[in-house]
Amino acid sequence: MEAGLKNTQNRVVGTKQVLRALGDGMAAQVFVGQDADSFIYHKINALCEEKRVPLIVVDSMAQLGKLCQVGVKTAAAAVLK
Repeated sequence: MEAGLKNTQNRVVGTKQVLRALGDGMAAQVFVGQDADSFIYHKINALCEEKRVPLIVVDSMAQLGKLCQVGVKTAAAAVLK
């Protein structure tokens, strides 16, 4: 899990980019912070179900930001195909 998120070539970070990757069929795996806004969670979850992409819930947005090696909290991230 961590290796895929640390590789800047094969991942996107942020809700907009994750939704775009899902819509384009480019996401292989999606991560969401447990403390993310429920609207964001439900929107990403619905698209993951539709596209049959696994969704992994991480303990917090801060932890997800740290896993992605960005200096801020992040609600969502995706590993690309």
